[in-house]
Amino acid sequence: MKKINSVLLILTALLLSTSMKAQTIEEGKKFMYYERYQSAKNSFQKLIAANPANIEAVYRLGLATMAENDYGTKGLNEAKELYRKALVANPNNPLLIAGMGMIELREGKSQDARNRFETALSLSQNKDLEVLLAVGMANSDFDNKYGDPNYAIEKLKLAASLKKVKEPAVYIYMGDAYRKLMDGGNAQISYQSALNIDPNYARAQYRIGKIYQTQGMGQEEIYMKYFNEAIAKDPAYAPVYKNLSDLYYNTDVTKSGTYLDKYLSNTDEDPKNCYYRASMKYAQGLFQEAISMADQCIAKTPNPYSKLYGIQGYAFNRLGDSLKAKSAFENYFKKADSSQIGMGDYATYANVLLKFPDNDSLAGMYVTKAVQLDTLEANKITYLKNIASYYEGQKKFKESADWYNKVIQVKKEPSKTDLYYAGYNYFRSGHYQPAIDIFNIYGQKFPDDPFSYYMIGKSYWAIDSTMAQGLANPSFQKAIEVGQVDKVKYKSQLIGSYKYFVAYFANIKKDKATAISYCDSVLAIDPADTEALTNKTAISSMNMNAPAQQPKQTNKPAGTKPAAEKSTATTKPAPAAKK
Repeated sequence: MKKINSVLLILTALLLSTSMKAQTIEEGKKFMYYERYQSAKNSFQKLIAANPANIEAVYRLGLATMAENDYGTKGLNEAKELYRKALVANPNNPLLIAGMGMIELREGKSQDARNRFETALSLSQNKDLEVLLAVGMANSDFDNKYGDPNYAIEKLKLAASLKKVKEPAVYIYMGDAYRKLMDGGNAQISYQSALNIDPNYARAQYRIGKIYQTQGMGQEEIYMKYFNEAIAKDPAYAPVYKNLSDLYYNTDVTKSGTYLDKYLSNTDEDPKNCYYRASMKYAQGLFQEAISMADQCIAKTPNPYSKLYGIQGYAFNRLGDSLKAKSAFENYFKKADSSQIGMGDYATYANVLLKFPDNDSLAGMYVTKAVQLDTLEANKITYLKNIASYYEGQKKFKESADWYNKVIQVKKEPSKTDLYYAGYNYFRSGHYQPAIDIFNIYGQKFPDDPFSYYMIGKSYWAIDSTMAQGLANPSFQKAIEVGQVDKVKYKSQLIGSYKYFVAYFANIKKDKATAISYCDSVLAIDPADTEALTNKTAISSMNMNAPAQQPKQTNKPAGTKPAAEKSTATTKPAPAAKK
């Protein structure tokens, strides 16, 4: 009887142990679902302390560590070391191998990561749900430029085909992979499949809303419907509140602040939260309060959230204190992981640097980084035009033209204004061939506007300054032909072109009659043109055997430049982490 009781006690202990393990793993997974990464880490660390051989806890602790650190270098290195140590004792564990593949993919080592994934899948015979999920999640992350979404979909479909699998995360990652492929239709179908498994899975409803949010404010009614439904299903699902706070940050600071309060009441206490509060002060226009709050946040902890220095840089810049703004941004860039620094940060720091001498090259480097990071054309153009305008103001026309030329390369449909600024600044810097190249593009896009032909003519005239080769002749002739349709609108280009031919036929061709006819063409448009009247009299009495006089031209193009365009792009501090 005693032996039976002993066996029962052992079995009971084992069952309790198994139950506690399952509860703890599930508890940690639930914290991950809510993006409460510090709580998730605590859960997994307790489980590992109780049983260091718990591989799933080690794997999930690595995930939480990476996510908590916004997938920056610090978090990746910590997770890598965690997995490395675990792999020493368990070299063939597929889940750990897949986890290491995730890190390598984040580091841009795509082939190494694929090898890890294939090894993990082979070891688990493509039948382990967690391994298939790990591979699918790593390759479906639309905030990570690396990864193969088609590969993710393939493996996630295998996961969905496993017997007795009722895991909505399979379809969440599948939807993410379709989003990465810009296939919103299949993404929504996948997210809906997650809801079919668990109708209260707020994460799926939120993800559907994100599909429509990326289509712009015109879809506000639709995406807000899904966001509100996500909140109704689970008011504790914090990511939707953070997304809405970011969404309204620039357009409705009151709404943004309300959603931020809801987010903070449903998430872990974290140094980032202090940054969010300081950032909200900035959005409210309380710049000095934002600086003071950031100072308090920094003083609270030995490892403050690095973006606090960034918000101080923004605030000092808005207060007009460029020196302190520069110092704050320098501190921010020194302390922050590169993954935390956003395009707005680079662009704003570049503008601050341009207020100090001999910093234009460094500013240009940061503008380039901002353009590379940003996905919105309007923002890219704003960054480029800011520095191009700076160089123009400094009368560094070649540098200005180079930056305006980048606007043309970035913009899907360059306007007359874009082409004018690039071409004209090349022209007045004495770089005539690039000017010709730009105005040729202008002529191809706007063949009915004589301005481009006129400027090409002026550029060739500068190259062939004696007019001996007649390089400018075809372009000026084209300007005259196109300009005939509206002699009032194109008066300046017509008169400038006629005057070129006055000089050309008088000095090069010694053709008095043709030269005078071009004078008459000028006077037909403007009878009071003093230069044409004087030239006509002079040519009439000219000795055509005398040496030719060198014609002169101004670097200022005749005619009014195209109207400038208003930019709609805005710059704000980069979010703490992408969701």
